[in-house]
Amino acid sequence: MNTGGQSQIGNVDLVKQLNSAAVYRLIDQQGPISRIQIAELSQLAPASVTKISRQLLERGLIKEVDQQASTGGRRAISIITETRPFQTVAVRLGRNDATLTLYDLSAKALSEQHYPLPERTQETLENALVSAITHFMEVNQRKIRELIAIAVILPGLVDPVKGIVRYMPHISVHNWRLVDILESKFNVTSFVGHDIRSLALAEHYFGATRDCQDSILVRLHRGTGAGILVNGQIFLGSNGNVGEIGHIQVDPLGERCHCGNFGCLETIAANSAIENRVRNLLTQGYPSKLSLDDCTISSICKAANRGDQLACEVIEYVGRHLGKSIAIAINLFNPQKVVIAGEITEADKVLLPALQSCINTQVLKDFRRNLPIVTSELNHRSAIGAFALVKRAMLNGVLLQRLLENSAQ
Repeated sequence: MNTGGQSQIGNVDLVKQLNSAAVYRLIDQQGPISRIQIAELSQLAPASVTKISRQLLERGLIKEVDQQASTGGRRAISIITETRPFQTVAVRLGRNDATLTLYDLSAKALSEQHYPLPERTQETLENALVSAITHFMEVNQRKIRELIAIAVILPGLVDPVKGIVRYMPHISVHNWRLVDILESKFNVTSFVGHDIRSLALAEHYFGATRDCQDSILVRLHRGTGAGILVNGQIFLGSNGNVGEIGHIQVDPLGERCHCGNFGCLETIAANSAIENRVRNLLTQGYPSKLSLDDCTISSICKAANRGDQLACEVIEYVGRHLGKSIAIAINLFNPQKVVIAGEITEADKVLLPALQSCINTQVLKDFRRNLPIVTSELNHRSAIGAFALVKRAMLNGVLLQRLLENSAQ
């Protein structure tokens, strides 16, 4: 069987995708920009840039704006991306609920709703999720001009290429083909990703790591996880899942973790672990303005900010153990920036110095020089990470090419 022709067709399609993406990326990131400037920066032939920009214009993905000042010849027309006509339904699927947000292509949130999803089987969760998305789209139908994608992020192990959920921490799933299901139900391009890894990507596009290509984001919430960016891309490893920083052993004599090991970071640096530690210390009689009836992570952070000794000691304790694990990650990946996300960042003035002291003593000098440790600029409980998957698919050409092909049919 001769497959040479099919291979050539595949290569041509890939070249079209990459070239279109190169042009769109420059317009998105540097617009207003002229076609001549795009050709110079992309190193594509001016004729190719003209052809691609015409396709993008006809599809409504870019628009022409005021002409640039003349440099002697005919004044160049600038172009920018068009974002308002295109919408995405972004979903952050939690352990008991879902946040659904409607974004346009500029990452502007047009609408947001929260749905309780306490289901405990794959089938009931799937049905409830489809119903929530259906309801959300019906409620917002007047705001949706063209739905170009649905994206879902969730905790667990995800194969983002095949669109399959392999594992979730609170229910049993078996090769949950979530992307296929969504595309079949809604007839729109769909994506699925890990919540924390996707949040790290969103931080790169819209938040604290816009100015760097290599970064580590660590989030403390129900668990402790990390997202690692290398050259502006999520580092995924061979099976699509890395960054389980919460399962670095920081105390061999510590509590048993749900993973079966003892003394994992997650047994110390997760919201419930922090709240339980405060309760135990209060029960032992340690003085504090906190009470057993009010031991939420938010209350603990507020107490630490007010100088409450017990709250400060607990946050510092978390910071030191978190610092040990982050120091390991820094020595491995040498990032340009480290971002901390989660409710605990409310007490950043107590947390960050404790974390920094570990980094100062445990990280190679050259790696820690000029290394900012900052808090997230995004709401870690929002669906912005899901939208980041769509943004990436526009910038790398995967979704962009589908939109161009759909208009040609």
